[in-house]
Amino acid sequence: MKSTELRQDRYAAATELGYIFTFLLGVLLLTMFSMWAYQIETATRERWNENAIQSNLDDLAAAVERADEASRMGSVEYAEKVTWRLTEADESRITLILTDTSIELIHDGGTLDTNVSLSGTGSGTHQGEVVLAGVTSVWIVHADGITTMQYDRPQSNY
Repeated sequence: MKSTELRQDRYAAATELGYIFTFLLGVLLLTMFSMWAYQIETATRERWNENAIQSNLDDLAAAVERADEASRMGSVEYAEKVTWRLTEADESRITLILTDTSIELIHDGGTLDTNVSLSGTGSGTHQGEVVLAGVTSVWIVHADGITTMQYDRPQSNY
């Protein structure tokens, strides 16, 4: 008759612990990779957003400079539509302010506040304030010696 006896096998337990630790290491590495990829995506989106806002401000500043050039020609009216590029920012919290020497972007959160300098060489003054909620374009208008930034196309006086 064949007799069997129980014996303690520690190799099987060590193998099971190896499987568990390998699995946990895989979870740890996958989690670290996911966080790394998310941070790269977030940084890229933020950089794109800042570049889009800066490009928008540069376009507005160029339009104001052209309006200033037209104002130096005498009694001239000038209007230019500047299309606002879409951004990731909550544009209902963004206000644009046109002053004699700059275009200021004020963000309620404060993280996107910036400005673009203007030459201020026009024959008139600059004024205007636009909240970007739902706006796809901004008009730069020079009329009656004042360069303004406004929502709507100016109406002809004729």
